[in-house]
Amino acid sequence: MNGLRIREMTLADCDRVAEIRVRGWQTAYRGLIPQPYLDGLSVAADAERRRARLARSDGSVRNLVAEDTAGEVIGWSCHGPYRDGEVLTEDAELYALYVHPEQVGRGAGRALLAESVARCAAAGHGRVLLWVLKENARARRFYERAGFRADGTEEPFAVAGAEVPEVRYAKGLPD
Repeated sequence: MNGLRIREMTLADCDRVAEIRVRGWQTAYRGLIPQPYLDGLSVAADAERRRARLARSDGSVRNLVAEDTAGEVIGWSCHGPYRDGEVLTEDAELYALYVHPEQVGRGAGRALLAESVARCAAAGHGRVLLWVLKENARARRFYERAGFRADGTEEPFAVAGAEVPEVRYAKGLPD
């Protein structure tokens, strides 16, 4: 996508990022997560959580947005230290990456992922790890094309009374 701009997320972006995240869940996870849960997701509640998290951030978690040529936010990514339970490790983690469903396949996801990975490498992390729903074949292919590989670690993700397995992906970063 020509003219795409990646920048730090601001408080003014929270409503749009929440819309992207909620619509992303409702689209990508249809058939993978119980539909009543997806139907009950609230853009307003998600935006409020984004504002609160951004306002109290210590800077270790980075939120990036992708803007199109008209300046509209069309994607969001979030990365920071890898969480092993309650312990932060030396590795980095891509916590989230969502593109508005109408913009999927146009390069915003690739650009956000590349920028997040580059920033993790610049911060001195040796690896970037991420979790993806085991049955989310489209996302798994996306990350595999970007050089991430499943490392054999799986965990259940509980949502709305259902256990949905997640697999961990990893990518080594240059020194």
